[in-house]
Amino acid sequence: MSKVVTTPHLDVEQGLFVEGYELVGSLDEVGRGSAFGPCCVGLCVVDATVGTVPTGLRDSKLLSSRTRDGLVAPIDSWALDHAVGEASAGEIDEFGLTAALRLAGYRALSQLRVAPDILILDGSYDWMSMPAQEPLTPVPYPDVRVAPVRTRVKADLTCASVAAASVLAKVYRDHLVMELAEHVPGYDLENNKGYVTASHLAALRELGPSRLHRLSWNLPTRAVS
Repeated sequence: MSKVVTTPHLDVEQGLFVEGYELVGSLDEVGRGSAFGPCCVGLCVVDATVGTVPTGLRDSKLLSSRTRDGLVAPIDSWALDHAVGEASAGEIDEFGLTAALRLAGYRALSQLRVAPDILILDGSYDWMSMPAQEPLTPVPYPDVRVAPVRTRVKADLTCASVAAASVLAKVYRDHLVMELAEHVPGYDLENNKGYVTASHLAALRELGPSRLHRLSWNLPTRAVS
């Protein structure tokens, strides 16, 4: 039995336009589960004039790296505006993962030329809106306006603008990890992109974590002989 592949569409975005929203911003994160490097948040903005969804657009996890790279230019032409924000491994260690994701999202918002008046966030938890209680350590959030957030489970599979945000974030982070890998060789980062694989675990046990790993995570340390 063949696997059914869902094609992202604009039904959700069009519904928000009908509600009266003019600029829909969609977000997706990449790197949440990685043990190395930054978490990144892609942000794609569309309005009611948005055209046909770029051919081949899917959730980034369903695409090859070559296909993802090839979608960046069509997304750039299709979207009204887009950006990717990041928070470093050090910031994840200092502020916690949720606050770091929010920081990356705010940094993406700060790069836009236009400000969305509604946000679609992939998943069931709203990590973009400011919590009632701030972390003990002040987080250097950019001074940006954050629109109301609508969470949507599996939005990267069904909402075209969220799928586009996921592709942009994945391409950006993969290329960034490849650059960082040149400074900390030996962890097979070129292949695992910082996620925990057998080869990555073996390298951590042999070398210990690098300065670009998430040191607050429960990572294997260098074995003492």
